[in-house]
Amino acid sequence: MAQDRTCDVLIVGAGPTGSALALFLAQQGVRVLIADKAADIYPLPRAAHIDHETVRIFQALGLAAPIMASCRQAPRYDFVNARGDVLLRFDGADRIGAGGWPAANMIHQPSIERALRDALHANPAITLRTGWTLQALAMDDDGATARFADGADETTVRARFVVGADGTRSATRALAGIALDDLCFDEPWLVIDAIVHDAARLPTINLQICDPARPTTCVLMGSGRHRWEFMLRPGETPEQATDPAFVAALLAPWNVEGAVEVERLAVYRFNARVAHRWRAGPVLLAGDAAHQMPPFAGQGMCSGLRDAANLGWKLAAVVAGDAPATLLDTYQAEREPHVRQIIALAMMMGRTVCELDPEIAAARDVQMIAARAQAGEMRPPAAALANGHLLAGSAAAGDYFPQFLGAAGERLDDVLGAGAWLLADAPIPTGEGGVRAADLSHPALAPFAAAIAEWLRTRDVPAVLVRPDRYVFGTGTPSDLQAAYRFATAAQSPVPDGAFIRESEMSIDGTYDVVVKSPMGERKSVLTVQSAGDRFTGTNAGDAGSFDVSGAVSGNTLTWQQKITTPMPMTLDMTATIEGDTITGSAKAGAFGSFPLSGQRTG
Repeated sequence: MAQDRTCDVLIVGAGPTGSALALFLAQQGVRVLIADKAADIYPLPRAAHIDHETVRIFQALGLAAPIMASCRQAPRYDFVNARGDVLLRFDGADRIGAGGWPAANMIHQPSIERALRDALHANPAITLRTGWTLQALAMDDDGATARFADGADETTVRARFVVGADGTRSATRALAGIALDDLCFDEPWLVIDAIVHDAARLPTINLQICDPARPTTCVLMGSGRHRWEFMLRPGETPEQATDPAFVAALLAPWNVEGAVEVERLAVYRFNARVAHRWRAGPVLLAGDAAHQMPPFAGQGMCSGLRDAANLGWKLAAVVAGDAPATLLDTYQAEREPHVRQIIALAMMMGRTVCELDPEIAAARDVQMIAARAQAGEMRPPAAALANGHLLAGSAAAGDYFPQFLGAAGERLDDVLGAGAWLLADAPIPTGEGGVRAADLSHPALAPFAAAIAEWLRTRDVPAVLVRPDRYVFGTGTPSDLQAAYRFATAAQSPVPDGAFIRESEMSIDGTYDVVVKSPMGERKSVLTVQSAGDRFTGTNAGDAGSFDVSGAVSGNTLTWQQKITTPMPMTLDMTATIEGDTITGSAKAGAFGSFPLSGQRTG
């Protein structure tokens, strides 16, 4: 028998992304129905890693403690060749990251999904339906109608918005007519998950073995698990790879017989794809439905949860009538550039690992060892926002705001709670429009006051407004920030350049300390600019040397091309806009996407 249901937001897919989004929306009074075709969570491991920012997202949902209880930390992540030479190293993975939690956490996905599923069941604002398969989707100006097969019955759901968080083979994406941009990475790998009986016989760091004879991954997992991944060579089939004798031969060099028990074998094809559109009217995509990436950077689940944190507060504002639906257009504008950065990093890692030609691999080793000696250890790219719901031109707009910790282990987010924050170094009026305002003399901020004051001092600003997803909306005076946030949220058109920013007009000529947040970490340089009409000349000097630059000037925007040689030869298309003493822009690296550029005038 057909049934009809209504809700504010329908979420298709109750994996980590969809579940987190449902919980964020319910926190803000949104009526949510979340439907999944599976009867229960998938019981075996899949994703391997979450970062400090992801744990902070779980903290906002009240789930950090149970999730961290099943995690493990490894001190570093090494890419080594067949001889054991280190080609690339990500160090400090067990140190506290900007999100206030360990930088890298190896997980047991079923434990995370169980914590999320229990939270869904406990929330009265959320209706969870399992065993529902999406069959049809019709969109109109007022929302969308979805039809599900529910065993022998059908159910129709009417919602103002539908979010497809239904994975790589998203039915929502297909029914909305949204195509994928294939970034041309497709490699078959055998994944072996094992239950650990003797951890002393296993590596304590995460490894990528860049051996052309058999590219291999070896990483820790949560809840007493370990994982190996072996790339299949040409001609090897999934059936052959999952044969017990084949698996035993692959594990033999690791000498782990008796130390582990194989829990799961699966052959996956690692792909890199991004949806052309993440919104089609009332339908939005999140997580793997919107983007897929090779696993080498460990950012698949992290990226989906960032989607949920970004989209959750925006959808809630639109549903409540506090913002127009055009606010949702900032979702893809903000999230896609970082997703493409992460995919570029993962593809670079993958191509490093997956090379099967011994001569090309030997040349790779020489180049990467030399590049590492010059550049040092790597850091994953920070998830800064280059544009969107920001006070453009203000210092630190779009940066990730740290979660400062008190001496006794207090966490800033636990004290300030959900929603946007306005933090200032002097007394300020009460916050407006859902913004929580506090100055550093507030007793609750005592454990963090010195760290926040230092953050403001280094940026030479009196106040910062932090969005609900913990990215900086902007900096400036408290009254200007509240006015700008109210304007940007309610009107949802970009804040006009220079509006709410009090600084005198200045020439674009000068010297700037610039940072490009690339897949290989932050690249710092000193850029000098000397303009003449619609052209400029100058230099850009950094770790890789000093280079002459020249390009075009359009108003206060510069464009030029710059060649680099490490980590690989390529030409970057550079764009930078100068507002007062602040420079922002991007470095476009062809198919690898664009990386945010930011900096300050120093002379």
